[in-house]
Amino acid sequence: MLIYKSHEADPWPISFLPIVSLVTQATLGTLLRNLVERLDGAVDDMYAVNGLTFRPRYAPVFKYLLIKGPSSIALIAQNAGTSHSAISQTVAQMKRDHLVAMIPGQDGRERIVSLTQTASDMAPALQKLWVAVDAAAAQLDKDLSAPLSAILAEAITALDQQDFANRISAARKLSENAGLQ
Repeated sequence: MLIYKSHEADPWPISFLPIVSLVTQATLGTLLRNLVERLDGAVDDMYAVNGLTFRPRYAPVFKYLLIKGPSSIALIAQNAGTSHSAISQTVAQMKRDHLVAMIPGQDGRERIVSLTQTASDMAPALQKLWVAVDAAAAQLDKDLSAPLSAILAEAITALDQQDFANRISAARKLSENAGLQ
C-alpha cells in the first residue's frame, strides 16, 4: 500500500488519497474476474440450456484432443498456452465428468489423455454452440473501442517480455525513489 510522506503544509500526518483510490477504484484483477465471470457465466448457461455437462474451461483441452487425438498433458498445456498445473486440474475435472480417460505414457510419469465416447458424442453439439460463441465474441470486439481479443493478446505478449512481478518490483523502486513508502 502506498502512503505518502507528510509535508509541513499538510495538516494531516499522512495523505490518505492513495488508500482511498485503492478502495474506490476497481483493480485490474477485479475487472478481469468480472469480465471472465460474465463471459463464462453466459457460456455455462448456454451449455446447461442445451443439456450439456460441459464447462468453458474444458474447451481448450476438448478442442485440442478433438483435433490432435490422445496427447500428454504437457503437449495440451503447451498448445493451450497455459500451465501444466492448470491443464492437469482441468483434465481431472473432465475425468470426473466422464469426458476424458487417461492411460500411462511411455514415461512412467506421463499420462496420455483421450476423449471418451461420451465426449465424442457431444462434439457435434458443442461445435455448433462454439460457432455462436465465436460470433458473439466477434460482435463484442466490434462494440469496443479496440478489439478485446487483440488487447488480451497484446497484454500476454507484453507480460511474456516482462512479467508482472518484475513490473511490480520496478514500480516499487520508482515510488521509493520518489519519496513514497
